[in-house]
Amino acid sequence: MRIAVLLPCYNEEQTIGQVIDEFREELPDADIYVYDNNSKDRTSEVARKHGAIVKKEMRQGKGHVVRSMFRDIEADYYVMADGDRTYPARFVHQLLDPLKKGEANIVIGDRLSNGTYVEENKRQFHNFGNNLVRGLINFLYKSDLRDIMTGYRAFDRLFVKSMPVMSPGFEIETEMTIHTLDKRFSIKEIPIEYKDRPEGSESKLNTFSDGFKVLNKIFTLFKEYKPMLFFSFWSIVLLVLGLASGIPVIVEYFNTGFISKVPSAILAVGLVILAVLSFACGLILDTVASNFKKQFEWELNKIKQDTKEL
Repeated sequence: MRIAVLLPCYNEEQTIGQVIDEFREELPDADIYVYDNNSKDRTSEVARKHGAIVKKEMRQGKGHVVRSMFRDIEADYYVMADGDRTYPARFVHQLLDPLKKGEANIVIGDRLSNGTYVEENKRQFHNFGNNLVRGLINFLYKSDLRDIMTGYRAFDRLFVKSMPVMSPGFEIETEMTIHTLDKRFSIKEIPIEYKDRPEGSESKLNTFSDGFKVLNKIFTLFKEYKPMLFFSFWSIVLLVLGLASGIPVIVEYFNTGFISKVPSAILAVGLVILAVLSFACGLILDTVASNFKKQFEWELNKIKQDTKEL
């Protein structure tokens, strides 16, 4: 049984050696991969000294790294964590156990349920952003996930080889979660402890720019995965605006037999036409999305058959 530990890294010289040693202690037979994403320090050198398989990813961004990892590495089970030592390696067995038992395709290390993330993480906007993203995704998919953006995850081969990674950067965690829910993969959360970065280790995240990217990714995937709901929402908005601007025109016509508010009449007609077009787009794209899901299921069956043959 092949287990691969995936550690995407950017300037983690201070902590990567300890992370590798801790995972090696927990999983002595696993292959530990460090993907160096253009680090300016000695991350690659330290990783090699500690026995990791080091590879380079020249395109900047965590999403690019994850795409290369998923595409290049062959294993039965995959564990992904950060190289900053914020996720304790001792929880790895709890993450792998549901995969080995066939209870899940992806297992998430939940930082939020036991409160350690809020206690350790001093950036309040990060806590707000986690809650906002979690609320949006749970609302859209009627799910009850507690930690959407954790970087500590375990996957089976079926998920990894069928995951179309499109995000270039930090929003990859959100994309993986939405893909899991939309494609009905089995998902399980395991409470873990979280430790903030040690002193001297700097976070690569920008609260506002990365937060905007995550929200934009949710918006984009909502449009792609649930087009009927997305375009119906805008259709209703446009229809309401059209009626609001058109009702006074209609009332005036019935009272006087004339229309003096010509601009309002033109605006109302235009908004109603846009509402109808938006609804029609939703119907068409919903059919396209439905056919894509069927195609995806066929591809899953093929990947599963190939996995069995391996």
